[in-house]
Amino acid sequence: MKKGFIFDLDGVIVDTAKYHYLAWKKLANELGFEFTKEQNELFKGVSRKRCLEILLDIGNRTATQQEFDTWMVEKNVDYLKFIENMDASEILPDVPKILEYLKENNIPIALGSASKNAQPILEKVGLLHYFDAIVDGNNVTKAKPDPEVFLLAAKHLGVNAADCIVFEDAVAGVEAANAAKMISIGIGEKNILNKADYIFNDFTEISISFIQELIEK
Repeated sequence: MKKGFIFDLDGVIVDTAKYHYLAWKKLANELGFEFTKEQNELFKGVSRKRCLEILLDIGNRTATQQEFDTWMVEKNVDYLKFIENMDASEILPDVPKILEYLKENNIPIALGSASKNAQPILEKVGLLHYFDAIVDGNNVTKAKPDPEVFLLAAKHLGVNAADCIVFEDAVAGVEAANAAKMISIGIGEKNILNKADYIFNDFTEISISFIQELIEK
């Protein structure tokens, strides 16, 4: 059976989490409270709307619908300013090696991300040409751990869900991949991503022979 590989964006291909953090921190400060890097961990793999709800809980703030919508836009504008100057130096180690191997072997590749800015980021870092399908926050209605984003990616690739391999750095993303009955590969800490089928600190630990084994399974 044909296999498909699906990659999350933030924390897997590039590290844009730092820019999200700076944008959320700026908003929190404007609203009169602090927002720490530890608290930012709660935002991994979570939609922008849910992130703002969590942020308001942290600051013990309420908002009218109009304020909520305004702050959502404001945060994104700030984030876009932060990522404006992204380039290939932002790509996490050895990610291109894996993408290149998959492309050379005609293995379908998709992006499955909660980000609404996935395509421009991939363009900025020079990786867009590797992807046969991009499913992001603009295409889905349900956030991870709902498997919608990955199931849609599999559909776009023309690959059965059970024949897809997902790379994720967030607990919610691993849970979404598992719910879709896909092979889940956690990128990050073992004690956090312990529900993944395989776990690596980063792509430097992933060998081409391991990728080949996944393709042949």
